[in-house]
Amino acid sequence: MRHFRFSSLILAASLAASPALAQAPEPLPPAQSQPTSQTPDDLGSLFTALKRERNPEKARSVASQIMAEWNDSGSATANLLMQWATTAISEKRNAAALDFLDQVTVLKPDYAEAWNRRAGLHYVMGDQRKSMSDINQVLIREPRHFGALSGMAGILTESGQDELALKAWERYLALYPADREAQEAATKLAEKLAGSRT
Repeated sequence: MRHFRFSSLILAASLAASPALAQAPEPLPPAQSQPTSQTPDDLGSLFTALKRERNPEKARSVASQIMAEWNDSGSATANLLMQWATTAISEKRNAAALDFLDQVTVLKPDYAEAWNRRAGLHYVMGDQRKSMSDINQVLIREPRHFGALSGMAGILTESGQDELALKAWERYLALYPADREAQEAATKLAEKLAGSRT
C-alpha cells in the first residue's frame, strides 16, 4: 500500500489497512480556491518549478522546500506544539499528540499543516472519517497541498471510491507531475475504471 504524505513523520509510520468508510467523504474542495494568508505567495514560484520539473529527484527537492515552508506556522507557540506533537507521535503517545495538534488548530486555525498532521494521526489511529474531515480543512486553507491530496486519494482507494480517488490523484499530478508513484497509482485506477466499464 502506498504511504500517505500527511507529514514526514506520518510517512515513516507503518500504516495498516483500515475498514472502508461507512459514508462517502465530503467532495473535494474547489481546485480554484485561493490559499489563505498562512501560505506566502513566494510559494508560487516553487509550485511553478514543481509543475515544470520532469526529473523526479529535482522535483522531490522542490517538494521538500515547499513542505519546509508549510512547516513554519509563523507562531513560536504553534511551532513548539507541533514539535511536541511530532515527539509524541514518534513515541507512540497518540493521545498526547492529538491534544497538542488540537491546541494548534485552535491557536492558528488557518495553519494548514496542523490540520494535515492531525489528519495523518487520525488515519494511523484508524479513524478515516476524522482523517478525511481534516484533509478537507487542509485543502480549504491550501488547495495545493499535495500531501493532503495523496492522503485523500489513498483513503478513497481503500474505501472503494475509485472515481473520486482518481480525481484526487489528477489534482495531485497537476501540482506535482514528476511523482512516479502518483503516476502509477493514477494509471492503475484509470485502467481499473476503464476495465469495469467494458
